[in-house]
Amino acid sequence: MPWNTLGVNGGGLVRTAQGLRLLNARSRGERYCNAQLDDYAGLPRSRFPNRPPLRLTVRARFSHPAGVLSGTAGFGFWNDPFLMTDLRLPALPRALWFFYAGPPSDMRLAAATPGWGWKAASLDMLQPGAVAALPLAALAAPAMLSSRLYYRLWPFFERRFAIAETLLTASLTDWHEYVLDWQTQQATFGVDGRTVLVAPAPSGPLGLVIWIDNQYLAVHPSGWLRHGLVAKNATQWLEIDDLSLEQYASSRKR
Repeated sequence: MPWNTLGVNGGGLVRTAQGLRLLNARSRGERYCNAQLDDYAGLPRSRFPNRPPLRLTVRARFSHPAGVLSGTAGFGFWNDPFLMTDLRLPALPRALWFFYAGPPSDMRLAAATPGWGWKAASLDMLQPGAVAALPLAALAAPAMLSSRLYYRLWPFFERRFAIAETLLTASLTDWHEYVLDWQTQQATFGVDGRTVLVAPAPSGPLGLVIWIDNQYLAVHPSGWLRHGLVAKNATQWLEIDDLSLEQYASSRKR
């Protein structure tokens, strides 16, 4: 399947000597800006093309270090649940990816990890255990305004929502090889040949996405939510030197 490209309000894609650069132009954060590659635009979620077992390998770097890079960025698989592309009904999220969020984002999906930074992460709120736990999570939300109760209660929902994430120590501005090995029961994330996370894996189908944008999200299990746009004080980018997507049954490259 050919790549779909998206450039919105100063977002664009540029060929470089190293490969392909997805960039966001300098801006004041007044309009949503996004540069994106994906393989699912125009498709219903039931026809998203990726299912396990497969392996995604990406060699990549960013223009700025963590904390200076703003907005969100990354690469991996998800079900595009929030109407980011095309007109689909909203859905509960499924994701399996290398994900960056800069401050003021605060998305502490796992209680033991910071709410922003460069992470390997997995989430599946469509599995049966997750769907069944949603009403209980709504009832427990007011109690999780208390930090003490949050740390006692939230791990139960982490397991039900198949949440797993870890903060990566790899420098964003250096070249690194990132590998996501997606099996039917679990996914293994690697950086430069070293395993950094073994996580529960969604079953799919999911879409492959690579992006950098200027949005932020702060969300808490107590129900608190804040979303908006951030400024780019200079042009920021994600550069891809090499990418392969290998299906175990029939190997393919893009």
